[in-house]
Amino acid sequence: MAVKDLLRLLVLAAIWGGSFLFMRMAAPSLGPAFLVEGRSFFAAIFLLFLAFYLKKNSRLLKDWKHYAFMGFFNSALPFLLFAQASLHLSTSQLSTLNATGPIWGYLIGVVLKIETLSLKRGLGLILGFMGVGLLFGHVDTQLDDAIWLSVALGLSAACCYGLASNYAKRSKSIDPFDNAHGSMWASAFLLLPTLFWFPMQSEPTPTVWMSVLALGVLCSGIAYLLYFRLIENLGAASALSVAFLIPLFGTFWGVVFLDEVLSWHVVMGMAVILLGTSLVTQFNPASLFASSKKME
Repeated sequence: MAVKDLLRLLVLAAIWGGSFLFMRMAAPSLGPAFLVEGRSFFAAIFLLFLAFYLKKNSRLLKDWKHYAFMGFFNSALPFLLFAQASLHLSTSQLSTLNATGPIWGYLIGVVLKIETLSLKRGLGLILGFMGVGLLFGHVDTQLDDAIWLSVALGLSAACCYGLASNYAKRSKSIDPFDNAHGSMWASAFLLLPTLFWFPMQSEPTPTVWMSVLALGVLCSGIAYLLYFRLIENLGAASALSVAFLIPLFGTFWGVVFLDEVLSWHVVMGMAVILLGTSLVTQFNPASLFASSKKME
């Protein structure tokens, strides 16, 4: 892999791992609805200005049904679920639950008969859910039921990503930039009604607003550009290796900035989930280097 692509991969993982930190910082004040509405809106505005700058002629209204589906299942709903879960879970727990997205994608693909069940990938499914048990095995249900509800919300958010990925495989080919741009606008509009159901909890501080801005521009706007460049240089399969780095950075940011405790349950659960994900996705680290050699 070229040094520039390796740096892009690390920066992207650091940014997406940081998204859970920003959610943890802003959700208690803004509430989940205002948080994700701000994230989607700032991302859409950023991508709109970028489209003008790049002179991209995006015909968003032509494929509005596609963008509405992607905006709902790939942005609005999972953003909202993760934001609610962030009120009770740590950044390491949130980012690790997010890593189960490919597992859900494969399971949904099997149900829809898009994917075929194999022994190796089936083992990955089992390991993934065993990892979730390890990750939260120390929680006393009688002590805090809200944590278990948050776990269910986080898994549901990852399941949304799996559903969206299967839909994307079967839908017509659309430019990745247009996909991001259109889905962010769809997400912003779809989330508007939730503002009436989930009001702000307190007056937002400048730090909270900066967190929302970072979520929109940095984690949903700039991150997409890095991701698209990696897909262009390395291929989609190799670019997806970022999923294995996000929990590491999410954990790091939580420990450094929020003084979160890194227990053995978290470490073991994260390791088992990532192992399961690698089996399900049939990810081979050597493919990163092979893809870069082909480009040379």
